[in-house]
Amino acid sequence: MLNRRTLRIKVMQALYAYHQAVGSDFMLANDLIADAFAPDLNAPEAQDRKLLKGQQKMAETVFKEWHKAGSGAEAEKLDDRDVNEAVADAIKYYQKQKAKDATFYGGQMVHGAESIHNQYIHLLNLPEALLRVIEEEKEREARRFTPSKEAPLDTTRLEQNAALAKLISNKQLQDLTIRRSLKWTGTEELEALRKAWRAEIKNDAELQSYLAAPAGNYAEDQEILKYLYKTYVFKGENLPAQIEEDDLNWEENRSVVKNLVVKTIKMLDEAATEELELMSLSANWVDDKEFAETLYKETLQADEQYEKLIADSTQNWDVERVALIDKIILKMALCEMHLFRNIPVKVTINEYIEVSKLYSTPKSKQFVNGILDKLAQDLTASGAIRKSGRGLLDNQ
Repeated sequence: MLNRRTLRIKVMQALYAYHQAVGSDFMLANDLIADAFAPDLNAPEAQDRKLLKGQQKMAETVFKEWHKAGSGAEAEKLDDRDVNEAVADAIKYYQKQKAKDATFYGGQMVHGAESIHNQYIHLLNLPEALLRVIEEEKEREARRFTPSKEAPLDTTRLEQNAALAKLISNKQLQDLTIRRSLKWTGTEELEALRKAWRAEIKNDAELQSYLAAPAGNYAEDQEILKYLYKTYVFKGENLPAQIEEDDLNWEENRSVVKNLVVKTIKMLDEAATEELELMSLSANWVDDKEFAETLYKETLQADEQYEKLIADSTQNWDVERVALIDKIILKMALCEMHLFRNIPVKVTINEYIEVSKLYSTPKSKQFVNGILDKLAQDLTASGAIRKSGRGLLDNQ
């Protein structure tokens, strides 16, 4: 199932993408200023290009100073109306784009988390697609004018696999597959499955041993299904490569999807019916979604406040030289410590240390740990961080 660490990573990635986009927004706003003072080649009279260049430089300087001062600041007003208008237009554009980017990447974050469940449902449809690939091969062999030199593999036992049949007939799987269009129909993914069957699965010694044994053992049916997933979907060559090509986040999502799929196969025991309820994305997706959305929005909302806290704690280090990903990790941790009163401070610090190990520089672990430990102590002592809930005392 999806856990909170995975959600924290999704939030971190969304915030990183947002900050990258905002950097581009700033440059585009500067381009607007440049366009405002570009010489008009169709003007009836020659323009003073030196004056235009000077106005552009003044407008860019005012805009840069406004940006550096923070969101609550007002741009400096000059005696030049054209410069003031160019700066006002740049600020308006920049603020509009920032708001759009914040909404877009927040939505992408939620979609990215929810797509994990779609991938899970999609992969549960793989065995049915594999049977179609096997049937295609049989039909091709039947149309051959000359018989194949090798005896065809008898796949009857796999085609009659009782656990596989239970999976295919599951009502919830059928419903979600139709509603979300998650059947295996794509040309590229089906070709990857054909290659996996011909080059990897078909010649597997364990599968061949299963096919040669007498039918009727449900535990063996269930086990071979689990084996095929583990060996050729979550490992292997052709299928993982195709899945990763279709899903850019597959590397980080794979462990969650694998956990969901394997647990589902285990649930498909002999007593399971077509009414068997499939795995959910998390134990409580409504709460988890709210956690992720709140963490994302509030970290953005208090960005300048947390930037100052980090700067004050790194007095011997220019905060602008701190890696962006480290700053995002620190700001998220501060937001979590402030807002989520039922999460112990130590848990928050440990979680973000682990995230920094996975996504930042080799030295980030010590840096994040040191800064968060100091800030947590200072903010707890001042009452800015208060914890309460089961097993927690305020300010503990």
